[in-house]
Amino acid sequence: MNKITKPALALLVAASATFGLSACNDPSDDAAEQKAEAIEDAADATADAMEAKADAMDGTAGPVDVAPDSAAENKMEDKAEAVREAGEKKAEAVEP
Repeated sequence: MNKITKPALALLVAASATFGLSACNDPSDDAAEQKAEAIEDAADATADAMEAKADAMDGTAGPVDVAPDSAAENKMEDKAEAVREAGEKKAEAVEP
């Protein structure tokens, strides 16, 4: 029994220390994380709208897109992906 409780106790101490340190966030870090999240959310919303517009190009917008993609639809989806990636990069630059 002693062999089991010592590792468990050590794990509990390590977990407590980790949680204790994570609770000491700097308010400016929190603000930066919120700003980064807002940037990423805005980019996602823009990309989602672009993808919906791309899906509507072939007249089959909805959860299942069975029509073959046109060149214009593919181009719009590529732009949407670029917007999403740019938002992620911008958000990463803002985070501490």
